Amino acid sequence: MLTALVSLCAVPDSAAVVSLLTCMPGSEIYELEGHSGLRVRIPGRADLTLNWGVFDFNSPGFVYRFVKGETDYMAAAYPTALFLESYAREGRAVREQVISLTPEQTARLMALADDNLRPDHRVYRYNYILDNCATRPLSLIERAIGDTLRFGAGPMPERAGDTFRQTMAKFHSAYPWYQFGIDTALGTRIDRPMTRREAAFAPVILADMLAGAALPDGSPAVLSDSYIVGSADSPSVSQGPTRAMFAPMAFGVLVLLLSAAVSAGQLYGHMLAARIFDTLWFGACFAAGLVVAFLVFISVHEATAPNLVLLWLNPLCLAGAVAPWLKSAQRLEFCYQSVNFALLIALAAAGVCGVQNLNPAFWPLMCASAIRAAVWLSRPRLR
Repeated sequence: MLTALVSLCAVPDSAAVVSLLTCMPGSEIYELEGHSGLRVRIPGRADLTLNWGVFDFNSPGFVYRFVKGETDYMAAAYPTALFLESYAREGRAVREQVISLTPEQTARLMALADDNLRPDHRVYRYNYILDNCATRPLSLIERAIGDTLRFGAGPMPERAGDTFRQTMAKFHSAYPWYQFGIDTALGTRIDRPMTRREAAFAPVILADMLAGAALPDGSPAVLSDSYIVGSADSPSVSQGPTRAMFAPMAFGVLVLLLSAAVSAGQLYGHMLAARIFDTLWFGACFAAGLVVAFLVFISVHEATAPNLVLLWLNPLCLAGAVAPWLKSAQRLEFCYQSVNFALLIALAAAGVCGVQNLNPAFWPLMCASAIRAAVWLSRPRLR
């Protein structure tokens, strides 16, 4: 708790220093945008870092609640040396930006931080893009100042028109399967253009934005900007690019080729391979559809609904997996594939029109489903 620091900081000559710590991206999927912490230091007395990225794996039903969207994270404060040690051990650089605050503003910020750490306040509902380890310290800084910071161009690359999905994809370029999962699970809400301020959801972007920010009176918001672990030239610890042959697009092309091959065989009377393919492929679509449907209709995650991917991956796909083996299910097969083909066209139109940005690997996979639907619709009696 920071109660002792609040009282110390109330003394005008306490020389308290507040800074934003930004940890560079790591190799784990939850580390790809970096991490933020708020450092509160009184030389010779205390040096703590506030971390809003703590979660308890051992809490009851953690995995289910996390998937459902009940992502309860915690705020915690601990010695800065311990905070830095873990990142130094991983080879991740840490950038420190000292914030320009008056003693009164510093005392106010520490009081706000102490309130965040109270047992009844320390748990919060984490939101990947709106309320996370980067937006929380920024909010405290601005509440202490009593106004919003003015973010100029600074060193941050121009991101006008970028959506949340596009920004995520830049950080996940070496993790195409992770981005494939995000594009499957998250819907249209991450396809709107971000405001400049909303780009601060990513810690490393927030650090660049803060470097060029100004206080309400026009003076720089940052007194000093340096690396206290590693340097700006420290090598990235993220994994290298996924080899093309193991990327989602390669998988998509393979499924498309198999779909075309078994469809050609079916037209010449070779049914077994087509039935096996349909069972495996539409069975996989059914399993993925259950997850997407759960995220859309049950999950309370901010960005999982609406999700137009449900037009393609949905529980109805079970019919496509089962019906080819049932002689009495010809009508079911025809009805399902008619609906499936129409829904695939609707999703493709939404993707082309930019209603929802589809992962590039979706296109060959959707074509594979469309080919199978077209064959069953063109030769409904061919079993």
